[in-house]
Amino acid sequence: MPAFDVIAVLLVLAALFGYVNFRYIKLPTTIGLMLLGLIFSLLLIAAGKFSPAITETATAFVSGIEFDEALLGIMLSYLLFAGALHVNLGDLANQKIIIAILATVGVVFSTFVTGSACWLLLNLLGITPDYIYCLLFGALISPTDPVAVLGILKKAGAPKSLETKITGESLFNDGVGVVVFLSLLAVATDQMQPTLGNISLLFAQEILGGLLLGLVLGLIGFSMLKQIDNYQVEILITLALVTGGYSLANRLHISGPLAMVVAGLIIGNQARALAMSRKTEKHLDTFWELIDEILNAMLFLLIGLEVLTLEFQSDYLIFGLLAIPLILAVRLIAVALPVMLLKRSREFSPRVIRALTWGGLRGGISVALALSLPKGETRDLLLMATYMVVIFSIAIQGTTLRYFLPKPENSSRSKG
Repeated sequence: MPAFDVIAVLLVLAALFGYVNFRYIKLPTTIGLMLLGLIFSLLLIAAGKFSPAITETATAFVSGIEFDEALLGIMLSYLLFAGALHVNLGDLANQKIIIAILATVGVVFSTFVTGSACWLLLNLLGITPDYIYCLLFGALISPTDPVAVLGILKKAGAPKSLETKITGESLFNDGVGVVVFLSLLAVATDQMQPTLGNISLLFAQEILGGLLLGLVLGLIGFSMLKQIDNYQVEILITLALVTGGYSLANRLHISGPLAMVVAGLIIGNQARALAMSRKTEKHLDTFWELIDEILNAMLFLLIGLEVLTLEFQSDYLIFGLLAIPLILAVRLIAVALPVMLLKRSREFSPRVIRALTWGGLRGGISVALALSLPKGETRDLLLMATYMVVIFSIAIQGTTLRYFLPKPENSSRSKG
């Protein structure tokens, strides 16, 4: 199907489901779209029992979209830049230690603990995948994605510090998590020898290169914005910065996600304060908020529709169900250890451990990375488990997070 027709179908479904959700269900938009997409997919599967052509056509449509390419190659750059635009560098600096630990050490810790535990669990179930593929599962499921929950945080009156932790961690651990995943994938596919030197070189190239490129792009964009006062051209500059910068990062084999985060932080802070008129700032924010909403609508709709491509087997379903509490337990440990250590030198908001644990949502990036695994039975198994964790994360954790947050009257925005 031509790309224009695919986009047309997705936009029509997103608009229709968005209307139904806003009018009747009243869930946060991203959660509502995902659930309606999931229900729609299950109805198509049920209809296929009477008319197989219906399910076959729908499955062929979803399979042809290349979800991993659409998200990792296109959508992610705009989503990360748009998210970083509204993060205050001062707030981020106040939480830099805990964010840095969660986004780096936390991701690596979660990768190896989750991967090892899943390898043991699968062997108990009579499934014997290679250990490296269990580590790949740990890497793709470790990055958090709070997009669906940010609106809930604001409505619940969560402490600003907690909101900054969740947002900051997600912006940076996406980039780190992708690098960890790519390193392990290169080892699994014999593209790289698993030596400390090779892995360290890849990490340095991807992470440091991404941070440096983002800094350069942000400063170039800042300089250009400072010299003109025309909101149409200034919006075009930011759009070119994201599109061209992400493409360049991919060409240079460095982390595009980290580059977009750094560039977004510079444009959203330095450029906003020193290079934009109020009129430009208003139009720029409106433009990128709209881009963010549209892409998120399509992304979470696609997550709901991806159920059409899954292989339903009893052992896959059992592993997926068992993986949910396992991953939550690992997340609890990864959050609790640094918070407990840092509590000796700084104060944290009440319930911070439970809020960060339950608020560590998994989303589209995990599904996209699972889809990029080499095709085979192991990929089908890990994709099903990933999908079940993501659905639980968004549908259950996302809708109940408010019960795990500090009460507004007891929260303090000055706490860590």
